[in-house]
Amino acid sequence: MKGFDAEFTDLDHYIRVITERIWEGRRIDDIRRYYSDDCAVETPSSVSIGVQPVIAGTRATLLAFPDRRLLAEDVIASGDDVSGYLSSHRIFSPMTHAGPGVFGAASGKAVCARTIADCVCIDNRIVHEWLVRDQAAIARQIGLHERDLAQRWLNECGGFRKAAMPAAPAPYVSCIDTKAVAANYANAHRQVWAGTALGSTHDDAVIAALPCGEARVGLAALNAFWLELRSAFPNGDFSVEHLVANERADKPSTAVAMRWRLRATHQGAGRYGAATGRAVEILGIQHAEIEQGNVVREWVLIDDVAVWMQVLEVQT
Repeated sequence: MKGFDAEFTDLDHYIRVITERIWEGRRIDDIRRYYSDDCAVETPSSVSIGVQPVIAGTRATLLAFPDRRLLAEDVIASGDDVSGYLSSHRIFSPMTHAGPGVFGAASGKAVCARTIADCVCIDNRIVHEWLVRDQAAIARQIGLHERDLAQRWLNECGGFRKAAMPAAPAPYVSCIDTKAVAANYANAHRQVWAGTALGSTHDDAVIAALPCGEARVGLAALNAFWLELRSAFPNGDFSVEHLVANERADKPSTAVAMRWRLRATHQGAGRYGAATGRAVEILGIQHAEIEQGNVVREWVLIDDVAVWMQVLEVQT
């Protein structure tokens, strides 16, 4: 890869190695080596600019969860030397809530949660990142409802305040894969927000990992999740920001990564309580494994705590 250290054989190798060094090896100072000085990082509830917030966030996470591990489940890659690279990195983290932090005083509870990080990588550094973690899964496992954690965070920070994410730097060009397997996957989810249930794109026995640490088996159960989400936001504006399919010679499945954004008004009762009329933006990242044209496994990452913060926000 042009501009990357010779030790890295490809983007998958680069992401796995630097993640292991920073997190598993606790080499936090390596963040300055592998993140650009002006890197931008967006989560569902915040945007930060610069390498120092990345270091501070890493230290705070390790204070609260000192044994946290980052176990790589997959890296779905796109890009090249000309347009820049993007890695969509799915991580499973077992950990113990053993220290103070944003989740409150240490509970001593063993927890686990998934994260997906989309990272633009240019010249051996991460220069832009979108990161979605299942904060609600952590909350539930330490004995909190995500709604109550959201209210606590609103009280602590004085409301939901999120800056705009700057555009990714040159030469990176966002990937919207036009291969049929990727396009069909994205179109199926566009139709979900238009009111049509998932159908022929998904296997009847699909296994899905969903927000709040939930897992559902079967197409009917997965459609029930999307129905309760869409019922809360029936007239949302859904847009796909990143889409790529990776064919793997050593596996029977094609891996698809999709990052999307929904801008909507909370107009329906259900998942997030009674309709409030609040404006909400949801940043989501999904991974899927597709075999013989059907999704057989899927991972849907949204941050329900961030959604609740927007639903509960007092408008002035």
